[in-house]
Formats: sequence, structure tokens, C-alpha cells
Amino acid sequence: MSTVVSRNYHDGSSAAVSSLEEESPSNTTKGLEMLLSQPGNRVCADCGSPDPKWVSLSHGVFICIKCSGIHRSLGVHISKVISVNLDEWTVEQIDSLIDRGGNTAVNMRYEAFLPGDVEKPKPDALLEERFDFIRRKYELQQFSAVQTVSASTVSSFKSPLQNNIPKNKYFEKQHTGIRHTLAQAFRNSWSKKGSEQKAFRSTMGMVEFVGLIKVNIIRGTNLAIRDVLTSDPYVIVTLGHQTMKTRVVRRNLNPVWHESLMLSIPDPIPPLRLQVFDKDTFSTDDEMGEAEIDIQPLVEAAKAYENSFLNSEPIQVGKWLATDYKTLVNDSIFSLVDGKVKQEITLKLQNVESGHLEIELQCMPLSQ
Repeated sequence: MSTVVSRNYHDGSSAAVSSLEEESPSNTTKGLEMLLSQPGNRVCADCGSPDPKWVSLSHGVFICIKCSGIHRSLGVHISKVISVNLDEWTVEQIDSLIDRGGNTAVNMRYEAFLPGDVEKPKPDALLEERFDFIRRKYELQQFSAVQTVSASTVSSFKSPLQNNIPKNKYFEKQHTGIRHTLAQAFRNSWSKKGSEQKAFRSTMGMVEFVGLIKVNIIRGTNLAIRDVLTSDPYVIVTLGHQTMKTRVVRRNLNPVWHESLMLSIPDPIPPLRLQVFDKDTFSTDDEMGEAEIDIQPLVEAAKAYENSFLNSEPIQVGKWLATDYKTLVNDSIFSLVDGKVKQEITLKLQNVESGHLEIELQCMPLSQ
């Protein structure tokens, strides 16, 4: 049974949204379509590129693929990015976007005090311009209607206009939790000192991206025992300076995750690293093996077939032979499915007594 409620947006518009006791793909799809139909959400919140297909859940904005790479480079503690089309959405996530008001309302908060000498990036903006603006807008919040970090903490990064920002009780009441979370994240990200921190930022942020990779962690098999008779495994995926992890599966040596993680592909392209750990409550998590994958062939295949319009049965476009790669359990197939190149891999975990990891990779060049 469902009821229909009216959602009011901060820009004065409203829309009817179904509130359901149980989620369904059709309802979340309709919710996304309704959000994307709002005028402010038809362009990227950061550079104005049309038809954005990515969302920062942390801030409630629709962004383009190029700006999404910058958001990811800041870390998930600053901006967690998911895809409109490639990720599975929940009713709670849709409701969160609706409550934030969309791009127009969010930009009114984060760009409330944009100095005259700061120009917002355009769709053809360079990487450096995007990175500088997005970091100042979301991480440092130099243009925000609400200060999230004490003046002493960010004195060297503040805009002169921020010294005279008036307090706004509405924003104070509505966004206390968000401000606290981002402020803590900011303090954590700047915990390093001096030249070490500057070097960290320069290597992490100013990176050219060539695409996105979707890593579907499917399952583990015969994993190592790290507790009395079992383990509590989870997987950490690392690509360059980006790190994401799966949920923990309790008491299982053959865990099933079916969990997809999205990362930006930097240039030059580093290997994709996977590490399996056993979650411990009162001690350091135990290692359960690792593996590295060269994703360069996948990226090249994705570029080669990015203009393909074949939508029939999957077509094999490449293969890694298990006899040529000691880390492979069986041959790894490159397939073209609905115009997208995917790679299925079953890996032998290294530096551990036993364990296999089954994953699927999908690469998307920036032009897609």
C-alpha cells in the first residue's frame, strides 16, 4: 500500500512523490527521474555541464562525470559519489536528495558568499580549475552560508568575505549534523603537518582521470581462518589514492558480497589492489590475503568499443589465460555487454594459506 505526499523544494517548486512501505526499483527510478526533471538538476552543480549523471550523496547535488572524479579524489569522507544509472538507489537516498532541495538550493548554501575574484568553472574548465573550486566549495567551505570549521583552523584558507558572514538560524538548525561530520572530516584530512601535508595534497588531488571503473566484489571462497573456526571478512579496494571497502560478512569463509564499488581511473593507470581482512573488535584486523590486477588492458578495450551499439548477447572480445597468470584460478574473459566492456576474474589470494576472490570489472571512459 502506498500514499502520495507533496514534497516542497527550496526554490518554490513541488512534486508528488510516492512514500512506500517497501522499496521497488520502479519507485526509485521514478523518484530519480522526477529529481532530474527539476531545472537546477539538469546541469552540473559545479560546472554547468548539461545532463549530469552522477550524484554526491554527501551534499545532495547532481554533477557531471568530470566533476565526479574531483569529488572522489577528495575522499568519501568529504564526498561520496554514486551513479544515477549504474548504482542501485534506495528510497531513503531519494528522500535525502529531495529534502536537500537539489542543485539550486544546495548552491545557495555552498556558494552564498562567492567572492568576485572567484570564477565558477565552465563545462570546458581545466582539471586544475575544477579541483580548486570544488575543494574550496565543499571541503574548505569558503563560500558557504554556514561556517563548519573554527576560524583558527582554516585561517589561511578563508575568503575575506567570510569574516563578515551573518549567522542564519535556519541553516544552523537544519544542518548541524552535516556541519559536524564535515568539520571532523576536515580536521582529519589536515592532521598531517607542513610540507608532508602539502605533498600529500598535491599528489592526491591534481590527477588527470581517464574514466571510471566499477568493481563488483562477488564472493570469496575457502578463505583463511583467522578466528577460532571462522573469519569475519571484508575487502578493501585501492586504486591510486582512492580506497573503498565492502561490508563485513560475519562468521563465513565463503562470503557473498555482490557489492559494487566505483572508483576514478587516474593517468598513468596504477594496478587495482584488493586486500581481504578479518574484522576484529578489540585488536587490529587480521590480513587474509591480497591481489593486484593490471587494468590497463580493460581500459584499452573499453576505449576501443566505446562507440559500439551492439545490444545482443554478450560477445567475447578478449581473454587472459590462467596458464599465463599465476594469480588466476581460471581464464579471465573480456565481454562486450550492451556496449560496455566487462571482465570476469577469479583470483588466487596471495600471501595467505588459502582463498579465492571472484570479482567483475566494468570500465567506462570519460566520453561515455
